Amino acid sequence: MEKTGGYIKRARDLEVYKRAYAVSLDVHGATLAFPKIEQYALADQLRRSSKGICANLAEGFAKQTHSKFEFARFISMALGSCSEVETWVSYAFDLGYITQAQRDEWLQCYANIHGMLVKLREKLR
Repeated sequence: MEKTGGYIKRARDLEVYKRAYAVSLDVHGATLAFPKIEQYALADQLRRSSKGICANLAEGFAKQTHSKFEFARFISMALGSCSEVETWVSYAFDLGYITQAQRDEWLQCYANIHGMLVKLREKLR
């Protein structure tokens, strides 16, 4: 982990970022097998919301040198993306595009990520 003086230098060094990134790669790969009609709808929304967690963490982390409030705001947006991806995962399952095991695994991952984001935001206060 890249640290200076005990501080994390990059968003990608945060454990929550690492977990969100790993599951977003899994989501991305799985959605490539969705029906063609869903590639620019459900699959795209699922990919974008899962990647949005990391993107918001990265942008907010970079802005924290100017404002802890800004970082907290971006964490809130990451929380929104996390909730959004949970909704799309449920749709993907209900439409028969993913298995129950995949749904359960992803929902558990995103529940953990959600909790980590909440804790990170609380630390900024």
